[in-house]
Amino acid sequence: MPSWIGAVILPLSGLLLSLPAGADVKARSCGEVRQAYGAKGFSLADIPYQEIAGEHLRICPQEYTCCTTEMEDKLSQQSKLEFENLVEETSHFVRTTFVSRHKKFDEFFRELLENAEKSLNDMFVRTYGMLYMQNSEVFQDLFTELKRYYTGGNVNLEEMLNDFWARLLERMFQLINPQYHFSEDYLECVSKYTDQLKPFGDVPRKLKIQVTRAFIAARTFVQGLTVGREVANRVSKVSPTPGCIRALMKMLYCPYCRGLPTVRPCNNYCLNVMKGCLANQADLDTEWNLFIDAMLLVAERLEGPFNIESVMDPIDVKISEAIMNMQENSMQVSAKVFQGCGQPKPAPALRSARSAPENFNTRFRPYNPEERPTTAAGTSLDRLVTDIKEKLKLSKKVWSALPYTICKDESVTAGTSNEEECWNGHSKARYLPEIMNDGLTNQINNPEVDVDITRPDTFIRQQIMALRVMTNKLKNAYNGNDVNFQDTSDESSGSGSGSGCMDDVCPTEFEFVTTEAPAVDPDRREVDSSAAHLSHSLLSACLVCIVLALQRLCR
Repeated sequence: MPSWIGAVILPLSGLLLSLPAGADVKARSCGEVRQAYGAKGFSLADIPYQEIAGEHLRICPQEYTCCTTEMEDKLSQQSKLEFENLVEETSHFVRTTFVSRHKKFDEFFRELLENAEKSLNDMFVRTYGMLYMQNSEVFQDLFTELKRYYTGGNVNLEEMLNDFWARLLERMFQLINPQYHFSEDYLECVSKYTDQLKPFGDVPRKLKIQVTRAFIAARTFVQGLTVGREVANRVSKVSPTPGCIRALMKMLYCPYCRGLPTVRPCNNYCLNVMKGCLANQADLDTEWNLFIDAMLLVAERLEGPFNIESVMDPIDVKISEAIMNMQENSMQVSAKVFQGCGQPKPAPALRSARSAPENFNTRFRPYNPEERPTTAAGTSLDRLVTDIKEKLKLSKKVWSALPYTICKDESVTAGTSNEEECWNGHSKARYLPEIMNDGLTNQINNPEVDVDITRPDTFIRQQIMALRVMTNKLKNAYNGNDVNFQDTSDESSGSGSGSGCMDDVCPTEFEFVTTEAPAVDPDRREVDSSAAHLSHSLLSACLVCIVLALQRLCR
């Protein structure tokens, strides 16, 4: 071998031996990484122009790198923020579904009640005139209690409706017997004959069934929308664990440190990271799906016999029908009451000395169809329910699907069609580990995220319990039963009570925390009686007209 060849080889071999193992002959530029890093809004002062030794890295591979310690810290924080935003954006559909539908249903039901009250008031003022106006608080109290029940008040529907008919009987009994004076005790005796005499016909019984079922279903459904809204809002705000943050950094930004800022994570690699980070959210899925199924059941009730719109819209007609029954049977009712409660004392002569207006008409005149109020909130219950049912069905399995939805995002992964040219956590190559199943217990062998399967997330467990309680309540409402529940949402002010059992059927497969229905206020009857006595002088001008009208009816 010529001597000049040996002279050249020796220096070259010395140069090669002096380079670090695995390094290129020429150090690679970090220009592409600098551009991508700067585009994130970070200072370029943190990043070198060429690769440096990576012994300082705590998360990314400790090979030649474009990342400094400051870069790794900032990118780790960036990966946490991006993950939180991804979960919030991915769950946007289910959150807006419950927020918007709750708002629409609440607006609809409130307006429906207001329309029904206005309709009754307008009809009764026109039909009964001053007699109604002087006794209107009986009807106003009915709607006040219905609204209070709907908004979460502790109202027993059955007792409240019984009280309404008893009070109405007391008032009407005095009006159809103006020649007598009735004491408070006597009127209390009269009210006890409500069920026995059936002075209002079968209207109270039918209306009680319809109102109770409709209001239980409506209120429970709206409460379900509230719970769904709150759970979705809470669960979509995640707080990743330190182990999750490390895995996110390794997946999203370690490619930067390796000089590969344009290479995206492999799809299966992303799935394992997300399943580890969202393991507790996936555990919510079972109870969430049961909750959605129960919501759909009650929705079917709302479309059928529990349709609150079909109950409230004609409630003025039904109550007027009851009043006409009382008018037509007034003589028989009075005779039986006198027989059971005793002969009342005659009223002072002044009370029966007034004459009645000739044009007073006690007969009820219903609205013409075109005079009926417009539908509440510009829609109908059927349209609302159909819409919400479609959206509810789409929201099933939403929490276990989060990893798949996130990893389908083109801005996150390389996709399923590019399994060779993707980041696998170490280099640009295929990802080989198997995909983990859903849920916390299945993450024990997750190769990407360190998950403590012995410590379920307390916050998620609270949401699971809230869904379980609401699901039981929905199942009860489906059967027409109302049970007291501790509130599971922030804005509820209380929960109703009362059996509400229809057709003597009450489901027993669930255990509930129940409370006794509130007793009727003992002072209330005294207040009502005082109000009745105070209004006697105002009513006297119209009392005789009732008698004359009844005489016409009896002919």
